[in-house]
Amino acid sequence: MQTQREFLAGVIEGFYGQPWSPRERLELFDWMTESGLNTYLYAPKDDLKQRAIWREPYSMSEAESLGELIRACRRLRLHFVYALSPGLDIEYGNPSEFECLKRRLEQMLGLGCGNIALLFDDIPDGLALENGGRGESLASAQCRVANALLLWFRDRCPEARFLFCPTPYCGRMAERKLGGEEYLSTLGRELSPEIDVFWTGPEIVSEQITAAHVRSIQAVLRRKPLIWDNLHANDYDGRRFFCGPYAGRPPELRDEVSGLLINPNSEFVLNYVPIQTLGEFLRCEGSWDSRKAYLSAMRKWWPCFATVGQPVKLEDLVLLGDCFYLPHAEGSEAKALYEHIRYLLDRNPAEWGVQAGLVRQQMVRLRDFCVQLTGLCHRPLFYALSRRVWELREELDLLEGFLRRASQGGMPNGGYHSDFHLSGTYRGGLVARLQQLLVQEPDGALNLARARPDPRAS
Repeated sequence: MQTQREFLAGVIEGFYGQPWSPRERLELFDWMTESGLNTYLYAPKDDLKQRAIWREPYSMSEAESLGELIRACRRLRLHFVYALSPGLDIEYGNPSEFECLKRRLEQMLGLGCGNIALLFDDIPDGLALENGGRGESLASAQCRVANALLLWFRDRCPEARFLFCPTPYCGRMAERKLGGEEYLSTLGRELSPEIDVFWTGPEIVSEQITAAHVRSIQAVLRRKPLIWDNLHANDYDGRRFFCGPYAGRPPELRDEVSGLLINPNSEFVLNYVPIQTLGEFLRCEGSWDSRKAYLSAMRKWWPCFATVGQPVKLEDLVLLGDCFYLPHAEGSEAKALYEHIRYLLDRNPAEWGVQAGLVRQQMVRLRDFCVQLTGLCHRPLFYALSRRVWELREELDLLEGFLRRASQGGMPNGGYHSDFHLSGTYRGGLVARLQQLLVQEPDGALNLARARPDPRAS
C-alpha cells in the first residue's frame, strides 16, 4: 500500500522558449515561499541538455549555476526536482542508454539534487524499430526504464521523490490512443506505485479539472495523479499572457491528487498573480472565490507598476488584467467592454444614443493606460508586456475611430480608413493572411472563410 507522502505544491519551469534567468528563479523562490508553496520543477524545454541533447552532461559553469539553485531551494526548504526528457530519441532496448541516464543523474546527485522526474511528453508515440527488440509496448519500455532508474536513484537518495510524465498526459490524448492501445492501463499495472504520474486534466490546457475526472484517472493509473497545470501557460500563443487567478478547479480536487504544480507564463515577471492565487487556493477553506483572490493579488502586484509619470490606478490595472485573464475567458470588466462594443456594432448608429459616448470613454481610458505603461520603472515588466499591450492599444484606437466616425454620420463609401492602420503594415504578413483562410467556430471546428479576393493577387 502506498504510504502518505507530502503534497507537492509549486511551479514548473517547463515551457518552450527562453528559460528563466538565475536571478528570476531566485525571485521565484521568494514568491513561492510567500505563497506557501514547496516545490520547484526544473524542466525548461529549451535547456538543450535537459531534452534535445540529454546525453551530454552540464559544463562546469552550467553545473555550478544549477548547484546554486539547489542550495537556494534547500535554504528556503523548497523541493528542487530535476527533470530529464530523453524521449525524443532514447533507444529503450540499448543498455548503454540506461548507463547514460545514470551518468546524467549522477551529476545532479553530486550537486545536491534529491528528487528527479523522467518526462516522456511531446514525443513520437511509437517505438522505433531499433527499440522493439523486446516485443514490448511503448508504455512497457518506459516503465521498465523508470522502475530501474528509481531503484538506482533510491540506493543513493532513499527519500527521493520520483516523478513521471506519460506520453498521453491528458484525457483527449488518451481517448485518441496516443502512445498505443492500453498505454495508461499498462502504466498503472507496470509502473512502480512509488512513482508520481503527471496529468494535465481533460485537455493540455484544461478550462476545468473536476474531482470526478481525477477519480476516473486514479482508477486507471492506480494512484493519485500529480497535476501539471497549464492553465497559465502561454508558450503556444505569443500574442497573449495570462495573469488571471487559479480557477476552474474545486477545493475538493486537493484531496484527489498528490500535488498541484503550475507551468505558467514563459515571461517570469507576469506570473505573480497566478502564483499568489495558487497559494490562496491551496489554503482556502470552504468555497473558492477566484475573483476575490485575483483582486487581492492584483493589489499586491500593483506597486510593481510604478512609472516615471502619473501613478497607475489600481482600477486601470485590474481592467488590463481582465483583458489577459485566462485562456478560455476574459475577466468581467473586459468581457463587459467587449459586449458593449459588439452591441453597438450590431446596430444602426442612429440607435446608439448616449451609450456610444460612454463606451468610447471606456475604450479611450484603456487605450491611454496602455500608453502610460511605456513609462514603467520596472523595465523587464514593461518589455514582457509591451508587444501584447501595444497590440491591444492599436485595436482600441482603430475601433474607437470607427465608432467616432459612424456616430458622426455613418461610413463614407468604401468604409472607414485609418491613417495609422494601413493595409500591408497593420494586421499584415503571411501569418495574418493564413489566419483569414479558416474560421474557427465556438465549438473549435474549423471551416473555410467566405471567399474574398486577395488584394495582393494580380
